Order: sequence, then C-alpha cells, then structure tokens
Amino acid sequence: MARYIGAVCKLCRREKQKLFLKGSKCSSEKCTAEKKNYPPGQHGLSRRSKFSEYGVQLREKQKVKRIYGILESQFRTYFATANRAKGKTGDNLVQLIESRLDNVVFRLGFAPSRISARQLVGHRHFTVNNKIVDIPSFLLSPGDVIQVRDSSKKLDIIHNALKRTKDSVYSWLSVDKAALTGTFLQVPERIEVPLNANEQLIVELYSK
Repeated sequence: MARYIGAVCKLCRREKQKLFLKGSKCSSEKCTAEKKNYPPGQHGLSRRSKFSEYGVQLREKQKVKRIYGILESQFRTYFATANRAKGKTGDNLVQLIESRLDNVVFRLGFAPSRISARQLVGHRHFTVNNKIVDIPSFLLSPGDVIQVRDSSKKLDIIHNALKRTKDSVYSWLSVDKAALTGTFLQVPERIEVPLNANEQLIVELYSK
C-alpha cells in the first residue's frame, strides 16, 4: 500500500495554506505552517516566482491530492472514472474521493486527521456492514454502516477525536457517538463538500 511518508507540514507550506494534515496541531500555536509561512527549502524566503497557467493547475491538483492523502497513480484512476461518468467531471471526482473509507472515518469524527484514519483502517479497527475492511481507499455506497470494532472501542485516539467533533455532522452522514457507528447516507453533492479547491483546474490539467 503506497503512501507518503515525508514531513506533512512541508506540504501545507508548499501549498501556502493549512491542509489540516495533523489534526489538532493544525489549529494550535504549534502549527508549522503559521510559524514558517513560506515555502520549504533553502530558497523559500527569497523565491517569489509567478506561476504559469500550467503551474496554477498543477498546484491545485497537488493540493487536493495532499488533502486526501492520494498518490498520483490512484488520483489518475479516480479522474478517469469521473471522466467516464455522467455529469461534471470535477464534481464526480470530488464525490469519488469523498466516498473513500478513510475520508468518511475522518468526517465522522473517529480520527483526528485523514492520515490517522488511514492508519486506523489499515490496522483493522473498523467494519463496514459488519465485515472488517482494512483498505483505506474502499469506496462506500449509500446505506453502508461503518462501525468501530468491539476490540477497538477503548482506543484513546478515537474517543479524543470524537470529543473535538461538533454534534452536527455532515448532511450525507449520520453518527452515533455512543455506539461508535456511522452511516454513509448518500454521495454528497459538490456544493455540500467543504473543500477549498477549484476542481475545474484539475480537469483542464488532465485534459491537455
């Protein structure tokens, strides 16, 4: 299972915005992106380059990939699938990656970040419809029920994450904090997804 193992705070600095890759640290005074609000590298402070049209499109793609923790080959596969489906390719792309199990675990509040959610899923702490699923990229269907396994219900990382989660959950999800279960009610509409990105730039980049 391929994954990024480098310093994630550098990714926020490269994209010049918080990607919230480290959970609660991103909202604290310890956030590296705030203390070093310039691109990483020895020329980070001095470089003031202007992006070309291609550069703007590339940065948008990299930003979305990094937010969701997806590597290039898998992201291309998602784009190809979205491009074949009916409707707007950009909307389809966002809906696909929002349906990933690791993302939904994070959205439900069972993990402080998508990176943590990916690890928890990989370590077999969750079931989908009463079956263990350890594939973070598993795509959920409307009506699927996600549950913390009985043997994992005392994990501090899950309970601490839930304490920081607001009672109101996303409209396409429902959660029962007491039972540690959640339901993927439906595939969200693009307008419902809190993603600060222009996916049309990604469509333009891959369409060249």
